[in-house]
Formats: sequence, C-alpha cells, structure tokens
Amino acid sequence: MTENTQENGRLALVSGGTSGIGLASVRLLAEQGHRVFLGARDADRVAATVKELTAEGLDVDGTVLDVREDASVRAFVQAAVDRFGTVDVLVNNAGRSGGGVTADIPFELWADVIETNLTSVFRMTKEVLNAGGMRAKSRGRIINIASTAGKQGVVLGAPYSASKHGVVGFTKALGNELAPTGITVNAVCPGYVETPMAQRVRQGYADAYDTSEAAILEKFQAKIPLGRYSTPEEVAGLVGYLASDTAASLTSQALNVCGGLGNF
Repeated sequence: MTENTQENGRLALVSGGTSGIGLASVRLLAEQGHRVFLGARDADRVAATVKELTAEGLDVDGTVLDVREDASVRAFVQAAVDRFGTVDVLVNNAGRSGGGVTADIPFELWADVIETNLTSVFRMTKEVLNAGGMRAKSRGRIINIASTAGKQGVVLGAPYSASKHGVVGFTKALGNELAPTGITVNAVCPGYVETPMAQRVRQGYADAYDTSEAAILEKFQAKIPLGRYSTPEEVAGLVGYLASDTAASLTSQALNVCGGLGNF
C-alpha cells in the first residue's frame, strides 16, 4: 500500500463503490492512506469488494446502501462511524442512467432518476455533515460525481441531464455556504467513461436508433477530441486530488474529465 502521511487515517465514504468510477475511487483513496467505507445496493458485491481490497492490504470496509432510502443512509453512515470514526471525505458516486423520448418517459422512471442521482446527494451529505461528524471539523471534502450532462443537454436523456444539472447547482451552492468552515464541495464531471453503466447507455441508444452498440460506440468516440472513452481510474485521479490537502482552495467547482468533449 502506498502511504501518504497527509491522508493516513482519514475516513472516506464512497457510495456506489463496487464498480466503475466508485470502485476506482475506493482503491485510490485507500492507496493514499484513507480508511474507506463503501456502500452499494448489492450486499454480496459489497462483501466481495471489501474482501478483494482488504486482501490487497487496503484499509477498506463497507455495508449495503440504498441512497434512495433515508433509513439505509442513516444506517450506512452510522456503521461507518462505528467502524472508523468521524467522516473526513464523502464521495457521492451512486447513480443511474435513464431517459428515452421525453414525452413517453413514465413518471416512475423520472422520479427514480432524480431520487437516485440528485436527492441522494442531499440525503448523504446532510447525514455525513451531522451524524458523520464532518460539520464539527475544520476540514472536510465533499466530492459529487456529476457529468458533462450536468452542463449541457443530452438528447434522449432529459431525466439524467436534469438530475446532473441539479448536482452541479447543489455543489456550487453548498460549496459557497461551507467555504468559511474549511469544508470544500466540488463536482467531478465525467464525459464518456468505460463502465458497466456506459455499456447499458450505448445499448439503450442502439435500441432507440435501431442500430448496433458498436455503431453507437463509434459515433460517441468520434465526438471526443481525445478519440476514446476516459477510464474510471482517470476520473478517480481527480477525486483523489480533490480529497487531498493540496486542493484546499478548490471549492464550488464542476471539473470535467472528458477527453476534451466539454470545454466549458
């Protein structure tokens, strides 16, 4: 394990921590010396991820978490505090895709995307500030995984784009509110990242346009100046920086990791 005396012993919470950007963030934060407590909805995957990372010598634990449920969030944060102490870093990563022809979207889909991607960020943040003990500290890091879709409209992605715009707005407002306290709040805005969710999104577009997933991948890659998807590890690199002491003067920002896709 790579030790970092700056971060050693600080507790980081990561939602959606068993795959993609969440898992890459858990691993990097732990390698930096954080103790990391991860959550996801699938208890078996949480247990398997904790076992795998612990076997690598990383100080990681976790439990089941459904960010849509108040009781689940309360239990998750309490379990983290009981295991490791008060919270220093929160990474709100859990999220879902969702869209389609807007006039045909069921209200239930809209509501679940907003609940999973946006309201959860408020729910988790409030619980960590209070029960997690961050509010009483003079230093804290809240890192919200948003999207370049939180800065521009996405065709056939109105619920997702609206939810991520909300995350960016929440980040900017709370960042300004908490700036005098030493707690920073920032959003990381990935573009196209190769994750299990990205594959589902491509398949959804393929179905909508009656084409193949490979054709959609080629179309998406052509839009990216870098010519390829970003990796989860590249996105996690910004999470790791924002969690560090060096990033103390960054707050209320929404920073892109997108291969040049969004230069805004």
